[in-house]
Amino acid sequence: MPSTHKKDKPWDTDDIDKWKVEPFKPSDNAGGTFAEESSFAVLFPKYREVYLKEAWPGVTKALQQHGIACTLDLVEGCMTVKTTRKTFDPAAILKARDLIKLLARSVPAPQALKILQDDMACDIIKIRNLVRNKEKFVKRRQRILGPGGQTLKALELLTQTYILVQGNTVSALGNYKGLKEVRRVVEDCMANIHPIYQIKELMIKRELAKDPELAHENWERFLPNYKKRSLSKRMVPYKVTDKSKKVYTPFPPPQEKSKVDLQIEAGEYHIGKEAKKRIAQEERMEKQKVKQEEKKRQREQDFIAPEENATERKKKKRKTKDDE
Repeated sequence: MPSTHKKDKPWDTDDIDKWKVEPFKPSDNAGGTFAEESSFAVLFPKYREVYLKEAWPGVTKALQQHGIACTLDLVEGCMTVKTTRKTFDPAAILKARDLIKLLARSVPAPQALKILQDDMACDIIKIRNLVRNKEKFVKRRQRILGPGGQTLKALELLTQTYILVQGNTVSALGNYKGLKEVRRVVEDCMANIHPIYQIKELMIKRELAKDPELAHENWERFLPNYKKRSLSKRMVPYKVTDKSKKVYTPFPPPQEKSKVDLQIEAGEYHIGKEAKKRIAQEERMEKQKVKQEEKKRQREQDFIAPEENATERKKKKRKTKDDE
């Protein structure tokens, strides 16, 4: 039986963008004012005081349009945002919270205010805990920036985001897809994978996305596949014994003789301490004599004249006679 629910929809045309996020207006809030007040507070470092004091009037003006109240406490070093009776958008307080987080992480106010847009999001990536060694951490953090900030700029252009590396965090601001790529690149960089590999991959994906024929195909055959070149850290023995040559025997090897057994065999076990010292001294003196004789022989070799062949002597005599 055919379905009676499938009817023609003349208002549903192809030119309608179904994924477009419509801006939230006061008329969309049918419930009116909020029942309770919501607030968020964020601490900021002392070196941000001067900048925040200058930029705060612009931040207050931008938040007033969304019905959010904000306060800057320079004594406690704290920024606070809260809802008011004029707040109509439930998500506005969350956007305001992200705004003060970005301002605390040294993001400039003009860039941070973009978070109030509906299609913008932010991600603050904590990178200090990913690497234990301080020197390695500084080197890998520098890789994200690159020489003269070129790597960071390339990453911003490819992901269409704003990225700021500050202290122990990386602040990113942009669309959700771009933020996901940024987080992957930053975490891989801290895991000792150079960001240039990820940038190369993103560039290839960007070019493939332009081709409508490859839109619904798998792109793995186009992406570069890098092999690991790091050597194994397993300890290799200095001397490798070939066990295949040894004949198998079920019996264990004979027990090694102890120090006492060796002394009994040599007849030194029952000798007194003074006698042992005398014997050891005599052995030492004998070794010294042998070494002295060797050194003496080496010194005497420098004074021995080299042997000359008889033919060379005759040639020299003939040359002298001819010259006369």
